[in-house]
Amino acid sequence: MVDLLNLPRNQVQTIRLTAVIDTALCVGAGGSSGSLADKPIIRNAKGQLLIPASQLKGRLRHECEKLARGLGWQIFESPGATSLCPTEEQVEQQFREIYRVPGYRGYHCLVSQIFGNPILPSRIIVDDLVCLQEPEDLPEVLRPGVTINRSRRTAEDKKLYFLETSPAHAQLEFEGAIHLLYPDCPGYAKALIVAGLHHIHALGGSKSAGLGWLHWQELPNIEQNDTVWSSLIPEKTP
Repeated sequence: MVDLLNLPRNQVQTIRLTAVIDTALCVGAGGSSGSLADKPIIRNAKGQLLIPASQLKGRLRHECEKLARGLGWQIFESPGATSLCPTEEQVEQQFREIYRVPGYRGYHCLVSQIFGNPILPSRIIVDDLVCLQEPEDLPEVLRPGVTINRSRRTAEDKKLYFLETSPAHAQLEFEGAIHLLYPDCPGYAKALIVAGLHHIHALGGSKSAGLGWLHWQELPNIEQNDTVWSSLIPEKTP
């Protein structure tokens, strides 16, 4: 019988996040109703604007993969299950021992040990980023667009659409958090996550059209002489 009162408790370290949207935000909610827009903006049950945790986590993982790969680590590409769970022959010799996790079969790269894969559970929990401003104070903003035919370089006939966005240049603040679940979360996780956040400058759709650009408020500082940085440099094999 499982005794719920005596289950071991994880030590959780929380990274508080505040994203300030510098332009207008467009995070579409497929299948939503109640708006004239073809792609309404996503909201929670209280009507507050939000950036889904899945989008932030996916973008953050992508940035961490780029950073780790640039440092010289062998990184298994997401989101394919086959590529995330390689065979022994696919793993370089110098990483085979480091990429083993006690209690789990197979090999798990530096990033998978943080964000998880089909075998290994994620060692972090990411919250939605929620705009705490009252929904009644945010007017509905519709942004027109048109589908472009790439081959003819002209606008398609009868392809006008409307996107719902947040108000432009309103400096809306979206708050959330990333929770690191120790002792299973690797010691280098916080440093790599903070470095990845510094590389995220936009979220949502239509970023090339100027939507969703943001900056972060007061990200945690990692000391330059912290030993965790040296652990992110892979050892060279002779």
